[in-house]
Amino acid sequence: VVADCVVIGGGVVGIAVARQLGLAGRRVVVLEASPAIGTVTSSRNSEVIHAGIYYPSQSLKARLCVNGRKMLYDYCRLNGVPHKQLGKLIVATSTLQNNVLEKLHRVGIENGVTDLRMMEAEEAMAMEPQLRCVKALCSPSTGIIDTHSLMLAFQGEAEEHGATFAFNTSVVRGHIKENSIHLHISETKDMHTFVDNPNARAQMILTSNVVINSAGLSATSLARRFHGFPLQSIPNTYYARGCYFTLSETQKVPFSHLVYPVPEEGGLGVHVTVDMGGQVRFGPDVEWMHEIDDATSFLNMFKYTVDARRAEFFYPEIRKYYPQLKDGTLRPDYSGIRPKLYGPGQPAADFVIQHKFKTLQNQHVILVETYLGPQNCFGITVTCHQTCLKTRQKLCPPT
Repeated sequence: VVADCVVIGGGVVGIAVARQLGLAGRRVVVLEASPAIGTVTSSRNSEVIHAGIYYPSQSLKARLCVNGRKMLYDYCRLNGVPHKQLGKLIVATSTLQNNVLEKLHRVGIENGVTDLRMMEAEEAMAMEPQLRCVKALCSPSTGIIDTHSLMLAFQGEAEEHGATFAFNTSVVRGHIKENSIHLHISETKDMHTFVDNPNARAQMILTSNVVINSAGLSATSLARRFHGFPLQSIPNTYYARGCYFTLSETQKVPFSHLVYPVPEEGGLGVHVTVDMGGQVRFGPDVEWMHEIDDATSFLNMFKYTVDARRAEFFYPEIRKYYPQLKDGTLRPDYSGIRPKLYGPGQPAADFVIQHKFKTLQNQHVILVETYLGPQNCFGITVTCHQTCLKTRQKLCPPT
């Protein structure tokens, strides 16, 4: 079976790419291992539209985040996607953290975030009476979004322009032959067969000249199963689980803005977000998952259970900026897993986008030369909602 373009992965990035390809007149097939769109990383996060403060200047994260934020707000307004531009306070809870805030301020300005403002404690706590801090950085551009509505809007447009979505469908391996990419495809329920016997016969072979690997948690393990693709170009992936807790129903929402502590290793700290329904969430924390092997990643067999005992870690972290949090008021909510290109104690790495039309150069990006093979999206996590709109432009080939 021959397809014009194939997108592997029906998360927010994959659907955005499919939409853009469809708008450009290409015929697209989206292969999604789950029964529906966006059931993994895209729906297990804080649903925040980030301003672009945290990432090194000229990095892919910074460029995609800042430009994508503007595009995303415009898209939401034009297409009726629920969102709110609430604004965010990043707070220092000790004077030792003031330098971190000032650095974030400088980096944000370098990245083109022009509306940032430093606040003294009195002003910040006047905005949020439940807050305790010594200084704050205000980011008015930060907001929240209904991720599922966004993905449905993308899917609808993609399908209107001829895209086909195949659910419960997995790519088990691939190879390059005669200037085409051959994808070996099977039903997701049969994936275990191909772990035990990698050469088992697939149910179908789909051939295309354009393949986008946006398989999220499984992206690197899938790339390793493409015969003819240079293994040295595939980065290591580290997995970090983040749990979220919410307040018991009897508790009032304490904040009207998003509240973030200064960043920590592996994440942005246990922060406060509010969803579109007005419910408050605390999280995520960072729990490095050292037990994940290639088979677990390939089969997407991740555990999302939230252990109620992790609240013992959340209480002291939250009380650093919300000291009135009462014992017994946190309730387990959900968890998500972030595929990262750096591990514990390593410097943060940029996104990796590999494609044959242009090499995106950055000091933190693992580069590959022009090649015939899948276009890979590795390590795209925190800012996936707004970066999807810019990532699609960098990945989509000319017509």
